[in-house]
Amino acid sequence: MKIVVYTLGCKVNQYESEGLMFSLKSLGNEVFSEIVPADVYILNSCAVTNEAEKKSRQTIAKFKACNPNAKIYVCGCASQKNSKQFNDIDGVVYVKGTANKLSLIDDFNKTGVDIDDLPITYNEEFKVEPTKTRAYIKIQDGCNNFCSYCVIPYLRGRSRSRDLMSILKEVDELSKYVKEIVITGIDITDYKIDGERAFSKLIEMLEPYKNIRFRLGSLEQGLIDENFINAMKNSNICPHFHLSLQSGSDTVLKRMNRKYTTKQYLKSIKLINKNFKNPSITTDVIVGFPQETNKEFEETLRFVKKAGFYNIHIFPYSKRSGTLAEKMPQVDGNIKKERVKKLSLINEKLNEKFIKKAKRFQHQILVEEFDGEYYIGYTENYIKCYIIEKCEINEFVNVKIKQKFKDGALAIKI
Repeated sequence: MKIVVYTLGCKVNQYESEGLMFSLKSLGNEVFSEIVPADVYILNSCAVTNEAEKKSRQTIAKFKACNPNAKIYVCGCASQKNSKQFNDIDGVVYVKGTANKLSLIDDFNKTGVDIDDLPITYNEEFKVEPTKTRAYIKIQDGCNNFCSYCVIPYLRGRSRSRDLMSILKEVDELSKYVKEIVITGIDITDYKIDGERAFSKLIEMLEPYKNIRFRLGSLEQGLIDENFINAMKNSNICPHFHLSLQSGSDTVLKRMNRKYTTKQYLKSIKLINKNFKNPSITTDVIVGFPQETNKEFEETLRFVKKAGFYNIHIFPYSKRSGTLAEKMPQVDGNIKKERVKKLSLINEKLNEKFIKKAKRFQHQILVEEFDGEYYIGYTENYIKCYIIEKCEINEFVNVKIKQKFKDGALAIKI
């Protein structure tokens, strides 16, 4: 059978989709991750914003355009949030939520809606086949933060951690095939062993894998302390820190129910910059959060300049039903658009400044693909590099950055 598993949203979804694909292949199916003509389509959906939900529904129309007679299955956050938005679409035969996704493939004659209760312990259901130069390992699921704008804790459940030995076993297996592994989860900062936070301990346990370059998923500010820094310095983890911010205004952070101040956040950045050579710090910022005033937005603009981010993922606030922020006075859509533009211009300048600074250093990239003209890979601090000289895929190459180029930088081998 020819099956497409199509993924929207976060790296956790990507990891789980790869688990679905591995299981389907082991059953003798021909499996694809891109939209091609197929007998069955499985959509792993996203609900982090209204736009993500809309894109999930639009993807189904693309499936039907490829094969109007195909069976369509939906799982993920968008179907967990509102299964009816998919069940009413012609061609969708079965809808699952975020839990027990692997049961989707037990029987392709299933019909209807089956949304399981959210688990309270970590579910060890997936085995992932390494198919690329970079692999993902999921160490945790769920979230306990309940930020006032976010629906994910209601769709993924409470935070729960994977057994350490299970993680290390998968690292050991993947290390035979790939040279970079990304540690991912919904809130990896909350990784626990025996009920105690233990992310630094996990990092220490990865030290023996010297042939593997590790990356970390999104982090919370509260993780950055001396124990974490010392564990990082003794590891083979890339000095790229995606440190979630959301706003550079303390009053907005309070309304968001974020658990830090801008002063505490800046202290974490200084600790990182003090201990690593040319680290990159990237972040997320929500623009136009309910009641955000011009003064508060200006505070965010000043803060991101002071922080010196390499890159900012900018999101206009998206109202999510069931969250506290939904009930707050909303910012006009046109104002949000203007604020996105202003912050984007600053982000471009920060990006240019960081790449200019990076020209002073030697970098190592893992070559991941060839696009017909350039060999492409990422530096340890996550600058996307384009190299015109011949390279080997899935090999490390030392480079010098020449200039900003496309969505990254032009580099030469040294």
